[in-house]
Order: sequence, then structure tokens, then C-alpha cells
Amino acid sequence: MAVQVPSPAVSIVGRHNSGKTTLIERLIAELVARGHDVGSVKHHSHVGFDIDYPGKDSYRHRAAGASETVIAAPGQMARIKTVEGEMECDEILRTMPGHDVVIVEGYRKSGLPTIEIMRSGNDADSRVAQVFCEGAKLGWPLGTDFTQMTRGMVPVDEHDGDEIPMHGEGDNPITEHFPMQAPDYDDISNKLPMAGTEAIATDIPEAVEAAEIYGIPAFALDDIEGLAEFIENSYVRPRLTVVIQAGGESRRMGRSKATVPFLGRPLICRLVERLSPVADDLIITTNEPDNLVFLHSEFPDLRIQLVCDAADYRGALPGLYTALQAARNPYVAIVACDMVFASAALVVAEALEMKRTGADVVVPANKHGYEPFHAMYNRMGCLPAVRKALSRGDRRAQSFFDDVKVQELPQAKVLEAEPMGGCFVNVNTPEELAAVEATLIDKE
Repeated sequence: MAVQVPSPAVSIVGRHNSGKTTLIERLIAELVARGHDVGSVKHHSHVGFDIDYPGKDSYRHRAAGASETVIAAPGQMARIKTVEGEMECDEILRTMPGHDVVIVEGYRKSGLPTIEIMRSGNDADSRVAQVFCEGAKLGWPLGTDFTQMTRGMVPVDEHDGDEIPMHGEGDNPITEHFPMQAPDYDDISNKLPMAGTEAIATDIPEAVEAAEIYGIPAFALDDIEGLAEFIENSYVRPRLTVVIQAGGESRRMGRSKATVPFLGRPLICRLVERLSPVADDLIITTNEPDNLVFLHSEFPDLRIQLVCDAADYRGALPGLYTALQAARNPYVAIVACDMVFASAALVVAEALEMKRTGADVVVPANKHGYEPFHAMYNRMGCLPAVRKALSRGDRRAQSFFDDVKVQELPQAKVLEAEPMGGCFVNVNTPEELAAVEATLIDKE
């Protein structure tokens, strides 16, 4: 069974009547027109909803081109499923794998990167924009919890015009100013842009000014092309070539690792199933292609390429060269075939980190060093450097790293992508393979 991998997602939020749905349906249509598979989520804070007839949000999302739409409210979600209480956004997203991006409407506190909408015709938006701008000018951090910041301050009118700090805070322009100027701070605090706000869509000048102070982009409400470009560049999963390096015979295994039995099937089948959900192009490099031809009938829908090693000598760097040379996409994930817990989710995290940083290599790092065979490579940036290293006689995978931009992916980010960990466990001997196999059998 193929592994399901959460889709990248971005949330677009605003207050009632902010025009979110209109903007979102246009945004979905634009992204679909650009060739992307778009899912969507609509969140209702109230109980109950109607779906799939003209005028309703779900109908509009789907009519715009979303291939999958989830409508969620306390006690109910569409597809249709009865739930206890209210499902969290990340729980819903886990059920929506395979999209290039999922556009989420609502879920302000989802923890997702957020695009905030503020429309001048909406009184709540205008009030939030005013306070948002005021806070920006005073140096309040983006996402300030004003309820916490003002706790312990006694309002002005309770002490003859003098504001009294209750817990010895001393002079603090943030906590002194906000209670006086915004007595509705408790309500406003829950509506202000949060720390995860990465862009603003608005026609309110104060919101634009605040965004400029915070250094985040602001778009006009009708700038659908600009918003789509921003989402495409920042959140859409890039096209990936996944290369599984099968190599050839392993002396310690006594045969090719790719074909060694594991849980009743050749080990390579496990790698294909784990990584194919994120592969737009799936390659297996091997110097024994005849032994792996069975994969074409085993996975007829995947169009797996079996590519022979480009060099007539063995080594990690020649293997990287073969993978990069054969890849069809700019981003190339290279994974060793003996990594039994190879993670498609980590591959996506590496790709998004490469997109964000512009690195040539995104490589996981831990106390043992780099993991170059569960890493992401930019084909155009790395291929010349690998050729140069090979011409020097180098054979180590990392020998060209000094010639390219390398971005480390620390253990914390690895675990964020793959909380179960263990991605880099590899099996080099029959005994190691049997131990891992026994562990998995016990878990079942």
C-alpha cells in the first residue's frame, strides 16, 4: 500500500464578510489553470452547514476547480463524516494527501502559514487594521497576544486617570498604551494577524503600512495573479524526481540489497511504495537492471525508469552523478535502497526547504554528520560540481559540497516532518535486516 503524505497547505483567513470565499475561488481557479492539483478546506465555527448547491462555499470551491474539498464545522465534516467535537486542521490535512497544495479557509490558529484578508467595507477588519498598524508602529512583535500583554494592568478609569502596573512591570509603552487606546483588546487580540502571517490581502492603507513595517508582502484584494504567484513560489510542492539507488551486489548481503527478501517481498518494493507518492518521476539506478524488470509489472502505473550506472566503477559520487544525469526535474531526491524507513514526508520537507532557501543541496544533519542518501539536490546547481569532483578523482558523496550552496536540515526539522524518526536506518547485513523485520512484525 502506498504511503500517504500530507500536502503542503496555506491558510487564508479574515473576519465575517471579508470576501474570503470570493478571493479563494478565484485563487483556486488561477492555480488550477497553472496546472496544479488544488485541494481546499472550508471551516465553519458554527454547528452545521449545507453543501454542494449553488451559492454555498463548498460548491464555489469545487466549481473553481478544487479536486477535493473538505467542509468542517463543530460536530460534522463533509465527505460526510460525524466526529466528536471539532477536528483539528492538521487531522483533516492528513486525510488529503497527494495535492500540490491545499488552500485552507479559516482555522486561524492552525499553525499554518497564513495569508490575512482585511477589507475596508468590513467594520471588524477596519478596526483590526487600525490596531495592527498601531502595534507595528509601536514595535509590537507580529502575533503579539495582547490579552497576555495587558494582563496585570489596571484600566485608566479605575484609578483616577493613572495607569497602575499590578505586578511591577514598570514603564512599558506596550502594556500602558494598548489598554487605554483599545479597551476591546480581548476581542481584538483574537482577530489580529498571528505570528504565522506571511502576507496580507487588503484595500486598507493602515494594513498595507503595517505589513511594510513587518516586512511581509501586501497584495490588493483583486491581485489574484500576484497572490497565486506568491503561493506558487512559497508553498506549492515542486516537481520532484525521486531516485532510489539500488546499485548492485552487496558482499555482506551476498546479493543485491534491492532484491533481498523483506517482509515477504524484495526490499526495493518497500522503497518504491514509500517514496512513489511524492515522485513525479521515479528512477532506480542499478548495474543489474535485468534483476529489477519485475518492477514494471509490480507497479504498472508508476512508469519506473531503470537506469544503469553511468560510470564503470563503483562509488557514492558516481552514483550521485548517474542520478542527477538521469533526472527529468530540477529537484532530485536521492535515497539509498537499504533505508527501510525512508520518508516521503521528509522528501517533501527537503524540497520545500530548497525552494525557500535557494540551496543546491538540502541535507539532513545529525550528530553523526550528513545523510547525503536521503537528501535533496538541485540538478542544475549540482551536476557541474559533481562532474568537477569526479574529474579530480573524488569518490565520496560530499566531496563537492564546498562548491555548492548547502542547507543543513537539523534533526528538529527532520522530526517535524517525520515524528516517528528512524528515516536513516539502513540495513547492511542479513542480521540487521532480520532485526528490523522482526521489529515491524512485532508492531503488527
